Amino acid sequence: MPRTAVATLIGDLVGSRASHDRADLHQRLESALGEVNDLVHPLRPLWVTVGDEYQGAFATVAEAVRATLLVRTRLLPDHDVRHGIGWGATTVLDADTGIEDGPGWWAARVAIEAAASAEHSPAQRWLRTAYVVADGAAGGADPALVNAGLVLRDERVSGLSARSVSVLRGLLSHETQRDVADALGISASAVSQRVRADGLAAIVAAHDLLAPASGGDDREEGDR
Repeated sequence: MPRTAVATLIGDLVGSRASHDRADLHQRLESALGEVNDLVHPLRPLWVTVGDEYQGAFATVAEAVRATLLVRTRLLPDHDVRHGIGWGATTVLDADTGIEDGPGWWAARVAIEAAASAEHSPAQRWLRTAYVVADGAAGGADPALVNAGLVLRDERVSGLSARSVSVLRGLLSHETQRDVADALGISASAVSQRVRADGLAAIVAAHDLLAPASGGDDREEGDR
C-alpha cells in the first residue's frame, strides 16, 4: 500500500566485521536503537534488519537527523555508524512483516552509499551522514541545506574525545551539566570547560532547533 512521502533512515555499523565480539556489539546496537525510539517516536521504529544494518521511518527530515546523532553518540567512542536519510514515498510490500520498498528507501540507500564513499576522501573522511531526496518527491527539506549542516556536525562529533562524547550524550538527553559531572565523577567546572572547548553547546543547540515545537528543552538556561 503506497503512502505519502516520509523521511526514511538506513544505518550501518562501521567496521563491525573487525569486532572481536559481534554478538555483544549487536546487543549494544539494539539497546541504543531502543533508547532512541523512546526519545524520537518514529513512524516506524528503528530496528535491525540484516547483518549490521538497521532502518526506520520518520514524519520529518528533522526528526531523522536528530535520530542519527542520538544513535551515534550512544555507540561512540568504541563503535561508529553511518546513516543515509531519504525523502520520498514508500510502499508496504507485506502487511504482516511490515517490509517496505519505494523511492523513499531507494533515496536512503543512495545517501548511505554517499556517506560510505566520503570516508575514503581525505577531505571528508569524518562524514557519517548524508541526505537524498527521491526524484519527483514533494516536501522534505532542501538537500543542500541539510547536507551542509550534516557536514559541520559530523566533523565536530568525529573529533571528540571519549570523555567529550560522554558529556555530549548526557546533554543531548537533557541532563544538566551538574548531573553530567556527577555521573562522570568529575567537577562541574571540568564539564563546563569541555563544553566550551569542544563546541558541545553548539551541537546541542543545533540538535534542539530540529525538535518538534511541542518537544521543548527542559534544561535550565544556566546549564547549557
